[in-house]
Amino acid sequence: MSENNTVTYEKLGLANDFMFGKIMQSERYCKPFLEQLLGISIDRIEYVERQKVIDEKVDGRSIRLDIYVEDGRTIYNCEMQTSLNRNLPKRTRYYQGQIDINQLFKGEDYENLKKTFVIFVCTFDPFGRGGCIYTFENSCREYPGLGLGDETVKIFLNTKGTQGAVSRNLKELLEYMDTAEIPENCINPLIPELDAALNAARKNEEWRREFMTLEMLKQDYMK
Repeated sequence: MSENNTVTYEKLGLANDFMFGKIMQSERYCKPFLEQLLGISIDRIEYVERQKVIDEKVDGRSIRLDIYVEDGRTIYNCEMQTSLNRNLPKRTRYYQGQIDINQLFKGEDYENLKKTFVIFVCTFDPFGRGGCIYTFENSCREYPGLGLGDETVKIFLNTKGTQGAVSRNLKELLEYMDTAEIPENCINPLIPELDAALNAARKNEEWRREFMTLEMLKQDYMK
């Protein structure tokens, strides 16, 4: 998920998962960001946790979620992806399963499972079709139009996409995430706010030290 480790902290963009998580821990940015990605209205955010760790058993594979948000009825998990070879389709399957396991107590009815969006924002085209957005929901092969109704949605956004009927706001947001520069003649009111938050974050010495520590730990791990 991380950008090339030669990139200095002061040049990080929103596509960096550390910076993405730091800025999106604020409801001021997280709520409208999700609303623009999904084209929906979210009443409120009850719970925001950056880098939420789900580890259901000692010998199991844990996952670390960039953004995990609940609004009381729906769970939104949003991840930044900058590395192509990460088997994203099966990653979404695993993330969905782990999120579901952690929703219910023993004996609790499956009806209580919340609707879930697993969202990957990619700085590359994960399916090679040129699309800005790819949305997947379970449906019946034999009867087109018959949905399973399990309320799970998996979405891949492509910051370099050119195809698909998406709003100008979303196109500008994807462009900003790809370049870390405000698009020319930008009309999206969220982008100047994100840009101001990004510039402030680049000057945050506490966050800079935290980022550098994490990068050193990653490098030690890779040795």
